[in-house]
Amino acid sequence: MQENKLTDQELAVEAAKVLDEKKARDIMVLDVRHLTVICDYMVIVSGRNVNQVRAMSDELDEHMAQLGLELRRIEGQNEARWIVLDYGRIMVHLFNQQERRYYHLERLWDDGTNRIELPFETETSPDEPHDF
Repeated sequence: MQENKLTDQELAVEAAKVLDEKKARDIMVLDVRHLTVICDYMVIVSGRNVNQVRAMSDELDEHMAQLGLELRRIEGQNEARWIVLDYGRIMVHLFNQQERRYYHLERLWDDGTNRIELPFETETSPDEPHDF
């Protein structure tokens, strides 16, 4: 485990990169410091099915541990329809597509000014209309 020298925003973007490499869709990183005390950044992504969502969770946790980030809590891993990984100031939400449409977290946390630009192209779901 190496010592982490990245900022929280850089770590959130790094998490998004790892998930992009695992073929996550509709990747969004939000700066929510002005909206909540729960965390500073949220990473929200979709997977095609529960196996992919579970694989994304495993890969991300392994990568973040290598960066020295401790996973404080994980929820939803058994069903893998919505997995939440809590890294303290960074919270990662991994959804299957149906759960993401239903809960639509973007509606709660994206205020139109707080989306972090990602340094890579993200894949979107071609069969789903998105307003996020």
